[in-house]
Amino acid sequence: MQQKTSTREDYSKRINIIIEYINNHLTDDIDLETLASIANFSPYHFHRIFKAFLGEPVGAFITRMRVETAARLLRYSDMPVQEIAYKVGYDVPSSLSKVFKQFYDITPIEYKNNKKYTIMKPLKINPDLELKERVVNLEPMQAIYVCLFGDYKGNDYCLAWQKLWQYIRTSGKFSEEMKKACGTAPKSDVIKQMLSECKIAHVGIYHNDPKLTETSKQQADVCLTLPFKMEPQGEIGAKEIAGGRYAAFLYQGTYEKLGEVYDTIFGKYIPDGGYQLDERPVFEMYLNDPECTKPEELQTEIYVPIV
Repeated sequence: MQQKTSTREDYSKRINIIIEYINNHLTDDIDLETLASIANFSPYHFHRIFKAFLGEPVGAFITRMRVETAARLLRYSDMPVQEIAYKVGYDVPSSLSKVFKQFYDITPIEYKNNKKYTIMKPLKINPDLELKERVVNLEPMQAIYVCLFGDYKGNDYCLAWQKLWQYIRTSGKFSEEMKKACGTAPKSDVIKQMLSECKIAHVGIYHNDPKLTETSKQQADVCLTLPFKMEPQGEIGAKEIAGGRYAAFLYQGTYEKLGEVYDTIFGKYIPDGGYQLDERPVFEMYLNDPECTKPEELQTEIYVPIV
């Protein structure tokens, strides 16, 4: 049993590496043999293992991520179709057009020009929703994470964060780094400073638009950002959250209404603000603890990548 558990954890770690590589290299020509090599799988077994873990072949996963990213950029940015095609890994617009039409029964140009055409669930915009809005330039953040697949509304996020904190505690890394950072300052002051600088934060990265992606294929990374690097272990991965320019929207209220908040951001705040999106994923930062905070007082800051 121990051997089986260790093998599954090892495979999970390697699949995390592949998913992260794909998400960060949509612009590139992604070679399947290279992916197998990165994850230290034989090319012969790689396809079967990937499909067993994610429920779809690796080629289908890459294509879907590219097409869904293109759909988001077509709807919410002013980029020309040729530039979008390049950003998601197609050398010519005709290549994107062919696969896009297979997915959505419309060409990218037609979809871009016809704002009334719906390939996704309709937006639920709340014109009375007031969000605090700012533009920030973030430094890259080191993080450990657990990758979850399935309906965003059904994931056990608390359990994922418990696993991350347990990993830090058992590794002894946190205590070791705190001793280095404290110097003569009280430990509590150092932690407060790290929290205020977003070096320690609970973050959720959402790689799919739930209006475009069926629930079984939705991917979320439950992250804990840290002021130091940690090595991946089993299902717990390690990554760098991309820095750069973001439009940040502060929302106070229950998590159950976040879908409406996203619709309002993308249907109202993004176009009204004249923002141009890029291909980095959206992420959320949770500013208080849901276990000891009233639902109506929960604060979530949503970071939307912009150029």
